Amino acid sequence: MKKKSTKGALTLVAHRGDAKTLLAFDLTTAASRKELAGFTIRITPPGKPPYYLLNSLRFEHPENHAQDLSEPRTSTLNAPIHKFRWVHVPGSFHQGIDPVWGNYSYEVTPRYFDGARHLLPLDPALTAKVTIKVEPYREGKVAIGFTRGFTQSQAFTNNFGKSAKIKPDNAPLLFDTTKICGTNAKGVTHTFEEQYTWSGFTARALINECLDEVIKGANHSVDIFAYDLNEPGVVERLIKLGAAGKARVILDNAALHHDAAGSKPEDEVEKKFATAAGAANIKRGKFGRYAHDKIFIVKKNGKAIKVLTGSTNFSVTGLYVNSNHVLLYDDAGVADQFAKMFDFVWLNGAIAKPFRDSSLSQQTFTFKGAGLPKTTVRYSPHRDVDASDALKVITDRVDGERNNDEGLGNVLFAVMELGKSAAENPVYEMLNKLHKNETLFSFGISDNPDGIQLYKIGAKKGVLVTGKPTKTKLPPPFNQVRGVGRGHQIHHKFVVCDINGDNPTVFCGSSNLALGGEKANGDNLLMIEDEDVTMVFAIEALGLIDHFNFLNNVSTPAAAAPAATAAAAVAAEWFLGTTDAWAKKFFDDDDLHSKDRKIFAR
Repeated sequence: MKKKSTKGALTLVAHRGDAKTLLAFDLTTAASRKELAGFTIRITPPGKPPYYLLNSLRFEHPENHAQDLSEPRTSTLNAPIHKFRWVHVPGSFHQGIDPVWGNYSYEVTPRYFDGARHLLPLDPALTAKVTIKVEPYREGKVAIGFTRGFTQSQAFTNNFGKSAKIKPDNAPLLFDTTKICGTNAKGVTHTFEEQYTWSGFTARALINECLDEVIKGANHSVDIFAYDLNEPGVVERLIKLGAAGKARVILDNAALHHDAAGSKPEDEVEKKFATAAGAANIKRGKFGRYAHDKIFIVKKNGKAIKVLTGSTNFSVTGLYVNSNHVLLYDDAGVADQFAKMFDFVWLNGAIAKPFRDSSLSQQTFTFKGAGLPKTTVRYSPHRDVDASDALKVITDRVDGERNNDEGLGNVLFAVMELGKSAAENPVYEMLNKLHKNETLFSFGISDNPDGIQLYKIGAKKGVLVTGKPTKTKLPPPFNQVRGVGRGHQIHHKFVVCDINGDNPTVFCGSSNLALGGEKANGDNLLMIEDEDVTMVFAIEALGLIDHFNFLNNVSTPAAAAPAATAAAAVAAEWFLGTTDAWAKKFFDDDDLHSKDRKIFAR
């Protein structure tokens, strides 16, 4: 869903995301771009007072500019943003950690300097306005959820403090989440439960919703595939379901999750669940390497009615550190196909060969209909030829974006691992090199790319950043942020093609998009051909890439870091410029920023 408004030379487009909005702007005349100071954004939530979006920067000498002293110096009323798009996430800075959902109104106004380079007062006659739904994404028979994945952010630090714990020291499997996790700079304390609600975001809500529905439903049950399994709320619900005879579990037993001493968290889950449900209701296995699916199949009276899948592990790290996604299909046809796959594994074991030899592995399954975005599903592990075919669909689709007739072909991606052997991983090879192609707009992030390519002024090459910058040293006015240690920041595995075009497509699910995994892991790979769903994933990619492009710029060592990030910047604040020079790159056809503006505002 998108909404568009024009006012004079200003075009404003709002794209609906998952509990967030992508705002994109364009100015269609040369005169409207002259002396441009940026954009002011005013937001009105349903039933709440309006507020101005905050900028991260301010003018060095605010007294020289039109200012409203009732607003902070960093309010976009006083310090317009220097961007042609912005992802608004309610609850990042306004409304606390529990924002209201519903129809939001967005008012965007271009701002200008006078001849003396002073910001002029806001002119309401230039303001464009749109109203769009802002809430967790649920349309027709599909809901999509994301973890917030921003422990390395100003928002996390502002809310919980840089030193907030992700879980208590030496925590048992089922620890008390009502305990204090940290204290922020204002002296406000928060519990682990509050942090988990914020960090787990809409993915956590969908996961808990599924399990709670089964707990409450008299005739409901659930079949579960799990890889990592240690999140206390999920485990508590699972044991409760087991005791009620409402759950079966297939749980990975690769070395990460099992040893002879039974010392792994998943071993403890197995013991607790078996005690509650009976040992016959939980099975362990790893196919050729991992039982890597993360799936709930909800049943009523023994018939599958819903299925949840995606990249999110049911673990503390998976929900509260990693960037991840889940999809919930409220459709009996989709759910039944997943149930058939589960039943096959339940009867034959999580063993690679029988699954590879089955029609479940060798076929694709496509679903469409009223309220259901066209979705094609593949299940692995595959035979060699089927594994190659599954990934070739992705490489062919990505390759097709190079030939876009309008010159606005685009690929956005967030993929955990890109650093393994390119010869064995055609998707990795393509995504690692995609930024070198200047015929399309490419925007990507991975924890382990072959190299990084920052968003450079005057360059047509694409962007590829890492979710694990080495060491960041942020200058004032920014707070310092935590790292993620040896764990993953980007745990997503999705690739988006042709947003705002004729054939928007997203590839997602639990698959790592690698040949080895497709041959050896129990996984699922989804291809969804739908404009709204594709844009939801694109907005997730944009938020991550923009954020980590900034952190990559101030990492040590930084790749192609601008002079402002050198040692002097640590002692001196960054400030907004007072000319329209910042906007030139957005109208330069030899700069990727120009394609950025055209794609999202068209």
